[in-house]
Amino acid sequence: MLEDAGIKIDSVASELLGVSGRAMIEALAAGERDPRRLAALAKGRLRAKLDALEMACDGRFTDGHGQMCRLHLDSYDRLTAQILTLDALVAEAAAPFAGIIARLITIPGIGRRIAEVIVAETGAQMARFPSTAKLAAWAGLAPGDNESAGKRRRAAARKGNQHLRVAMVEAAWAVSRTAARPGVRFRRLAYRFGRLNLKKAAVAVAHTLLSIAWAVMTHDADYTDAGADYYDRRDQRNREHLARHHEHALTRLGYQVTLIASDGGHPPSTPVPSPA
Repeated sequence: MLEDAGIKIDSVASELLGVSGRAMIEALAAGERDPRRLAALAKGRLRAKLDALEMACDGRFTDGHGQMCRLHLDSYDRLTAQILTLDALVAEAAAPFAGIIARLITIPGIGRRIAEVIVAETGAQMARFPSTAKLAAWAGLAPGDNESAGKRRRAAARKGNQHLRVAMVEAAWAVSRTAARPGVRFRRLAYRFGRLNLKKAAVAVAHTLLSIAWAVMTHDADYTDAGADYYDRRDQRNREHLARHHEHALTRLGYQVTLIASDGGHPPSTPVPSPA
């Protein structure tokens, strides 16, 4: 309605239905048309933008627009009240699981609402899910199985609990912007899969987060993040292990091996002498 009337409040105010925006829309619906008076209703930091607000409120708002805005505002208030009622009912139902929810919230990307979804859908009873793989499959976050004649082909994720799947994918997108280990994993997968397959990375990280949630609920312990450098440390350990493996293999074949790092650093281990 505001766009149709040429009113551009949302181009100046970050929140259209905040205190200032709501006051201006209420005034418009009540019959006020003076852009200066409408802009003067701004509160707080928005008062520094009075000139821009005055231009934004200078439109062709009619009584018909006012009637429709009134209907929309009343509908918004009614739905908001229903949401508050539902929030209270959810909080009452979740009260017995307050401890588990508090532990789940320690996982990056999982807020109170997603923690409540996890508890609601699983019952917080991990005895029915003996492993993370079982829980991931039940939630529809496990890789599909498409194997024939000994050959494995690509397959979409299995179907599962839609509510839990959506919540965990939402958590994966949230954690993608963090420096926690799951966030780093998301970015590594996004780089591997390519920019056109970010959804695939989100599903994989959703699987990771659900596995972490399984461990938190199974062991009744808070999540402890391994750090943003976890994969760097792991790759370094793998590099050294691989170097030692090949070093010993060549030694058994009768070679004398001296490892020299290509970056000029120290070798991962001391030279192994050739067998006598």
